Amino acid sequence: MSGLCGFYGRAQDVVAEVISAMGKRLTTSGTELHTLQTPFGAVAVAAPDGACHLYRREGLLVALWGRPMLGERADRVAERLAQLWQTSGPQACQALSGAFALAIVDTVAGQVCLAVDRCGSLPLLYQRTPHGLLFGSSAADLLSHPDAARAADPQALYHYLHFHMIPAPHTAFAGQARLLPGEYLLYRHGKATRASYWRLHFDEHNRPPFAGRKQEFRAILQDAVRAASGQGKVGAFLSGGTDSSTLAGILGQVRDERPQTYSIGFDVPGYDEMQYARLAAHHFDTDHHEYYVTADDVVAAVPKLAAACDQPFANASLVPAYFCARMAAADGVTRMIGGDGGDELFGGNERYARQAVFARYEQLPSACRQLLLEPLLFGALGGLDVAPLRKARSYVDQALVSMPARLETYNLLRRYGPSEVLTTEFLARIDTSMPQAELDACYWQADALAQINRMQALDMRFTLADNDLPKVRQACELAGVEVAFPFLSDAMLEFSARLAPEAKLLGTQLRHFFKQALADHLPRAIVRKRKHGFGLPFGHWLQEHAGLRALAYDSLSDLKSRHIVRASFIDALTGRMVHEHPAYHGTMVWVLMMLEQWLRVQSAQRAEVPGTAHAALADHC
Repeated sequence: MSGLCGFYGRAQDVVAEVISAMGKRLTTSGTELHTLQTPFGAVAVAAPDGACHLYRREGLLVALWGRPMLGERADRVAERLAQLWQTSGPQACQALSGAFALAIVDTVAGQVCLAVDRCGSLPLLYQRTPHGLLFGSSAADLLSHPDAARAADPQALYHYLHFHMIPAPHTAFAGQARLLPGEYLLYRHGKATRASYWRLHFDEHNRPPFAGRKQEFRAILQDAVRAASGQGKVGAFLSGGTDSSTLAGILGQVRDERPQTYSIGFDVPGYDEMQYARLAAHHFDTDHHEYYVTADDVVAAVPKLAAACDQPFANASLVPAYFCARMAAADGVTRMIGGDGGDELFGGNERYARQAVFARYEQLPSACRQLLLEPLLFGALGGLDVAPLRKARSYVDQALVSMPARLETYNLLRRYGPSEVLTTEFLARIDTSMPQAELDACYWQADALAQINRMQALDMRFTLADNDLPKVRQACELAGVEVAFPFLSDAMLEFSARLAPEAKLLGTQLRHFFKQALADHLPRAIVRKRKHGFGLPFGHWLQEHAGLRALAYDSLSDLKSRHIVRASFIDALTGRMVHEHPAYHGTMVWVLMMLEQWLRVQSAQRAEVPGTAHAALADHC
């Protein structure tokens, strides 16, 4: 395991014991815990060589987890950050690049600064106490401190059911919070202030010649892959999509050796894309490795994955990502290269094209829409039930929903209806409008006018920082390997922000610039393929595999007693709905199963600490 933890507050005689307890989780895989202490607090980092940075001088502790650079240098980064802190305060974070989480404890000034990198690649949580501040890379770190509050947060659980993860700044536990990408927290004299030291600023009017942009892009990409690969044996996730295939090819160029690539397949029609991974592996002459995940693998992995996750997490792609990382670790790989971020930075998600189609309706003259089309479709022709009119009415219905609420049209919880899924007593404790309000705030705060850029800003937070990056990071952490994301280098972020909107999405053509710039690098079939990824055929296996069905249905049966989800909904879900549409309704079965599995872990941990109120959502919902 790896991570950062610490605390600051009143003077005490048991600093060493407390920081050791907070860092216990970080040493479970044998990683050494490196600590710095003062009578008023301590910081600790456990990480592989090169990812732990500590510096101390009188009255000042600096700890960084990750592989950041300060300027052009990676050496003595903690010491150099300490110097900048004295002159620039929290704005010293602007000088750091790369993936990091940091803590600066300044006992002379009586303050603490916490921060994470621009993409939120590494997590950092914190909690104020009556005596000071706790912080750590997981909730478990904080809960190991004697002053930690341990009540659960029902609102966070609702966020989980809505998003299938808990987005920052929320965590599963009341009083805890998580930093957003590019954000710092300054704690001083009992008061905490959060602010952004960096935001993505879009230049929507930049139109340099294609040849120059292509050359710059390829150079940035090579530099990013070279930096991400580091030393030792490195491998690359290879799904056969444009991002992973691009990185696999460039990895071979910058390392001057055959890249090690790893792919996951499924022996289920419509889910297996191994043919594209093999095509890329052949094209780039990689040393390719494959593993076919089975339903038995899922049964074995689910409890382990639920226990490893810091909070409820329902991205089912965690399973194949874990088996892929485990395969690489068994092969001696110490670091994996992930293609996450390419879709968001260069317009690769299919919803970008779909929302562009709806946006065209908004561009019609209002008189045409309100005086002609809508009265005709919903008035004069409203009674006609024919396919073309049904399709037209559905299109207009969706187009009339403003962004970003339109993105939630297919949200499972909204489709079912919260009151149909959740118990009355649980709903009375939460605000069902909060998830949409947070999406709205992020979307409209983006420094952009173009819809594609606002969606990019939204996805950088909710899709990447809160979902995809934790998925891959947790899979690799559990397998015992590091992971790096070249598409998320600082230079690549800035390059993406300078691309014109139509370079990302030309009409409904996804990745317009990206595909042109890499046309001579990628196999044509991969450039033309539709996005797929490591999707899990859970709904199919739920029907076919008795062991997986027993695991899922037993979990949902136990969930009934927690009075969060209506027993009647669970009965309808498992007894009728999942048989009608296994893939669609199977998603909710997975979400609820992973929730129950996580709650079981919390209950077990509480039982191991007699006489305490160790946090478990089951006790409060």
